Order: sequence, then structure tokens, then C-alpha cells
Amino acid sequence: MNKNFLIFIFFIIIQTFAFAETIYVSNEKDHNITVIDGDSLEVIKSVYVGHRPRGIILSKDKKKIIICTSDDNRITVVDVESLEIDYYLPSGPDPELMVMDDNGKLIFVANEDDNMVTVVDYEKKEIVKEIPVGVEPEGMGLSPDGKTLVNTSETTNMAHFIDTQTLEIKANILVDARPRVAQYTKDGNFVWVSSEIGGTISIIDPKKFEIIKKIRFKIPGLSKESIQPVGVILDDKRQLAYVALGPANRVAIINMNTFEVEKYILTGQRVWNLIINSDGTRLYTTNGVSNDISVIDIEKRKVIKSIPVGRYPWGIVVKE
Repeated sequence: MNKNFLIFIFFIIIQTFAFAETIYVSNEKDHNITVIDGDSLEVIKSVYVGHRPRGIILSKDKKKIIICTSDDNRITVVDVESLEIDYYLPSGPDPELMVMDDNGKLIFVANEDDNMVTVVDYEKKEIVKEIPVGVEPEGMGLSPDGKTLVNTSETTNMAHFIDTQTLEIKANILVDARPRVAQYTKDGNFVWVSSEIGGTISIIDPKKFEIIKKIRFKIPGLSKESIQPVGVILDDKRQLAYVALGPANRVAIINMNTFEVEKYILTGQRVWNLIINSDGTRLYTTNGVSNDISVIDIEKRKVIKSIPVGRYPWGIVVKE
């Protein structure tokens, strides 16, 4: 067989494995995560993880899946290879969303029931500190330099800026009703905060601690009350933001330079959270009422497939 042909086949195989990815979805009502093959877009397995799983992340070495099991008041850690529960971490009551620092040492957890952000040492498996915040904390956004954590409190309607060294609040910013998700831009110059009931996105300058812009949504045929921004993911490469609009069953595409909505994409019912895949070609959304995820082709700006998962899919993460 021709040597050049063999080299060609070798590189094709390497490229195939390099872009292979796996999608993990937490299902609130089925108490499990759904594991999906990113190539075939088929469900591989469902794994029981504990009661009411919501926030889900990967460890920095990509060897563990870390899930907030809210009704168990703890964090479940699942081994990626075996897809079995490895161990549990303390979290404080009713953990909802979390973020891990870049060193893979600390996890910051929003505890919805006791109005705290709990700091957990991932390696020592112990709580380091509890930080009092507003009522019903949820969103957790870490700055690119790792020095500032933004937590949103749903009932207090604030974004709390927390110093990750002192673990103290350094500023509180009032936003619109029921803030859910906070995301920093890659350059650290802005923080995007979604307000579910307020129906807006607040763009915050984290240096001045000021709101510089509010984005509102208007969809023909839908009432203002049904358009509820929840999940936010920022595509810095394309300078586009994607916002899940809850019961509006749509994802808004927003130009990050002009702050104008460019398009609404119809998805499954009650689109909740979303994530961009490993190579930036697809957007995955969790749809809590239709019990599926939508696969969106980012370049074509349309849904190319819906994948049934468990009941009330909530969080989603992708591993390359």
C-alpha cells in the first residue's frame, strides 16, 4: 500500500479523534445525567447522580463530571471513564450553579436556600468559607484573570462582585427582576447578566461597577411576559452572544459590539441553558418542558436536530 496514502489515513483518524466530543445533560426530575455522543448525536447512557441535578461542570483535567445535586444538599462527582459516582463534596444547602477556578482547586457554589456562596476546596473535599450574599443566589461568573466572582441573587435583584482572594464582596449592582446568569467577556471588560422576569440583559462595566447598556427583546406574536432571558453564552470569536429566552422557546443572537439582536432561533420548549461545543460549530440548548436538547448549527443559525433526554433537562457541558 502507498506510504503517502497510509499517512493520509493516519491524519484523518487523528483528526476524527481530536474533534470527538461528549455532551452531558443534567435532568432535574429524573435525578440523572444523559450522556450523548457528539459525533452521532445519539444517547449513550443515563447515569443516576442524586436528587434534582442542576449545575454541571467538568474538572480542569476533564476526568470528572461535577454536578450540583440540589435536593441532596451536596455535589456529586462522577468519573468520566467509568460513568460511575466516584465521591461526594460538601456544598451547603440546595446548590444550584457553580464555577471552578482556573487552578482546579476551588469551587464556588451558589446555595439557593441559605443565601450563601459556598467556597469548596476540591482537592481537600472541604468547605473553606461561606459568603453571605442576596436572597436566592444563582448565577456564577468568574473573571478571566480569576480575581473576581460575580454572583446573582434572584430575589434581591443584584449582581454581587466578590474578591476571590479576600472572599469578600466589593460591590453590589442592582439589575432587573430575577437575575439568573452572569458571564464575563473574554477580555474581562464587560459582564452580561440575564434578568428572567425583567426580560433584559444588563451589560456591566466591572471596573466602574456600572450598567452601561440594557438589551430588551421583542418577538412578534409573543407577550413581553413570555420572553424570559435565562442562559447566556458568549462567542468571543464571532463577537456574538446567545441568550436562552425560556418560555419564548427561542435563542436570541446578539451582536456584542452593537448590542442589537440579529436573529431569534426557534428551539424546544422552555429553553433554559446553553453551551458552545468544542470546535465552535454547534450550540446546544436544554429545553426543560419538551425534555430534549436542541442542536444548533452556528453558521447556518438553525436547529439541525432535537435529542430526547430526561425530564426537565437543566444544565449542560461538553467534553472534547
